[in-house]
Amino acid sequence: MLKPRPLESIHDLFATTRRPSDELGTEEGFQGDVYEELAKLEYIYVDELSAETVDNSYSKPHQPISLVDFFEGLAQLATMGVVEVTDIVEAIHREILLRPLGRFNKGNLEHWQRGITGRIYGTVRQAMQMVGSNIATGLRLYNTVSKPKKIQPLPKNLRRVVNILNGVMGDHLITHHNPLAVSMVLYDKYNRVQSDTLSGRVVVLCHGLCMSHLSWQVPGEGDLAQTLSSHMPNTTVLYLNYNTGRRISSNGRSFAKVLQDLVENNPDITQLDLIGHSMGGLLSRSALFYGKEQGFNWVKRVGNLITLGSPHHGASLEQIGHFVQDKIAKLPFAGSLAKLGDLRSAGIIDLRYGSIRDADWKSAEGRSVLPAEFRHPTRLPLHVNTYLVAAAMVEVHYKSKTTSLLGDGLVSVESALGEYTEEHTLNVPEGHKAIFYGVNHMNLIYNDRVHQQIVTWLLADRQGDAHEAKYALDDRIYSYPEMDEVAD
Repeated sequence: MLKPRPLESIHDLFATTRRPSDELGTEEGFQGDVYEELAKLEYIYVDELSAETVDNSYSKPHQPISLVDFFEGLAQLATMGVVEVTDIVEAIHREILLRPLGRFNKGNLEHWQRGITGRIYGTVRQAMQMVGSNIATGLRLYNTVSKPKKIQPLPKNLRRVVNILNGVMGDHLITHHNPLAVSMVLYDKYNRVQSDTLSGRVVVLCHGLCMSHLSWQVPGEGDLAQTLSSHMPNTTVLYLNYNTGRRISSNGRSFAKVLQDLVENNPDITQLDLIGHSMGGLLSRSALFYGKEQGFNWVKRVGNLITLGSPHHGASLEQIGHFVQDKIAKLPFAGSLAKLGDLRSAGIIDLRYGSIRDADWKSAEGRSVLPAEFRHPTRLPLHVNTYLVAAAMVEVHYKSKTTSLLGDGLVSVESALGEYTEEHTLNVPEGHKAIFYGVNHMNLIYNDRVHQQIVTWLLADRQGDAHEAKYALDDRIYSYPEMDEVAD
């Protein structure tokens, strides 16, 4: 058992101790050359790789979370909850006493820590940290002494709880070696860690925030993997499971390495297709960027990238949350409460503007990200056919700003379709974009209309011609619910 780290900020809440075709005309060929040169220029500015950027969560062998790990992790979380509430109470107490006297400054804050009140709060924190460490150690020792013949795996409902916790505070769990931290791993259709020898075409499904590989297989809902298998019987479907609370760029680097290991261990894999829901789409783009930057050969085998409701330019909910937090921080006596906003994971913060590169956050102050207009453009690989899916909760098409902003309830239509300004707009032909009406954010992974469109795109398999003019002239796809679907 590792010794508990001292808490330095609210950030540590609830975590502790542990190419164009030769058939094109001259003008089109020239435009293609421009695209190629731009794509090359993008990788001149290599993102710096440092210990701060990548943790060891992928490099270590995958160990499934057991029931003992679960209860040990919960004991740590419960203890740290008391510690962090103490921090917030102390911060409010300090502000209420010092601000009216004009003494809310650095000097007096330092004096507070040495005073009797500050020392009382410090004693409470230390005592709770000791209790939490002892409980966790006791659980681990009991498990060692009892020596169970077989480690009890977590049931599916608890595994979903663990993935929600990772989405909310996953980076904190990793930082403090909490046993609840999820590692990145590929699963097969039987929910076993991928170990079979593979060949031919492989489709990898990437889940979104606070979800897991199990989220694609919900009883009573549409199963995309089954739909793909029935229409493409010679294709293998794999599921990626990962800690959605980590930085998207850090996960992107890890995913790139996972896919490289996959093709090295299975050289007969001829094509990879990536399908990402929500954050999973951003993760896939990040992996493509870092995979090309690091010269991984799996990138050349990618034929299609399909994103479902991915916030390529940010998610409205996180943007609203950041706005509220910023306003609260400027209010007298309520500034300490703004620290509650720091509880959310770095992965959630990255969703504010769809940040998928290290450079989008490393130079930002605190745990923030660069403003939308200052993000580093991350263009799509030219040899990959990219398809963008957006959803709208309304059941018919309205040309209104409100409908567009509402989108699927979490992501606007423009953001899901990669539409922004200047260099940040994703260069995808109109025929590769689809809007599904009467569908919310979560139902994108279960909706039959969405599944059929994905199958259509994958069967077309137009690998390597994503920027040809004939596809750019295709119309955007609009899908509306049938009457029986509306009735449901």
